Amino acid sequence: MEFSADRPTFFVNPDYRPMTGAAKPVIDPATLETVGATAAAADGEIDAVLTAATKAQTAWKKLDAKSRARHLHAVANAIEGADFTRCAELMVREMGKPYPEAIGEIANCAPIFRYYAEMARDDAGKVAGTTQAGSFQYARYEPYGTSVHIMPYNFPILLMCWTVAASLAAGNACVIKPAEATTLSTLDYIKVFRSLPEGLVSCLPGGAATAQALIASDRTHAVAFTGSVAAGKAVAVACAERMKPCVIEAGGSDPLIISQHAPLDVAAAGSVTAAFHLTGQVCTSAERFFVVDAVHDRFVDLFAEKTRTLRIGNGLDKTEIGPLVSEAAR
Repeated sequence: MEFSADRPTFFVNPDYRPMTGAAKPVIDPATLETVGATAAAADGEIDAVLTAATKAQTAWKKLDAKSRARHLHAVANAIEGADFTRCAELMVREMGKPYPEAIGEIANCAPIFRYYAEMARDDAGKVAGTTQAGSFQYARYEPYGTSVHIMPYNFPILLMCWTVAASLAAGNACVIKPAEATTLSTLDYIKVFRSLPEGLVSCLPGGAATAQALIASDRTHAVAFTGSVAAGKAVAVACAERMKPCVIEAGGSDPLIISQHAPLDVAAAGSVTAAFHLTGQVCTSAERFFVVDAVHDRFVDLFAEKTRTLRIGNGLDKTEIGPLVSEAAR
């Protein structure tokens, strides 16, 4: 079965499988047209994914770092050789990102797999200083098992690759829970993992309930989360209750400081990008500006002048600012 935006599916490497849950329409935030359909994972689908991941990881963890590196380089080769036009267009139509940013995000993913492929070769353990004459002490690193990757909508492919590449290199299986707003583009992209062993990587659509089920399962062993502060807190608490290690990246409220001696043309241009990149839907977006009195008025004039040049519209047209991701966000 191949991926179709109109048919709710999930992915267990190397196959797409139909979902049994009620279809939910995906709405283009720029046009309010229907882009496709998704569904939330049912219990049986979650079980199938975790069963496949557990089986695959049992063999994957036994591979030496050099062999795992070869597999990750094969993923990078697949990324470099693929045509991601449809994936980028789906991302634009799902969440509104301007097309050049969508295709640019995807284009930056291959080096991530090459980096972690080589990083893992040298991270097998360490020799510790002896505490007793004649003793030899060392630490050896073991994979966690199956890792869960809960993704945001703003950089759905790039941030997924950051955590998935690291986890695979360390010997884990990966279950990806994409953001509801970017499920279609994630599913379209996920076929780059087809060269990996069967069941090692999966993509399981759904909302908070799906994430909660994956975290609560005894068959998952580590969690990587990127998203809102509120959701990050909930994930951290759920993992802490189960003594399950997690990596949390949440939103910020970021100040930007303009000093008296700043080159104001550069500062204004950088500030406009910091404020309006991806319509402000970035964890490092500048939300407050502190400007020294001596340059305040000039900076504001330059900032306003550069802001007026930004084009607002559909991300598939020539625009720098697309719509907010959803009606709820707006």
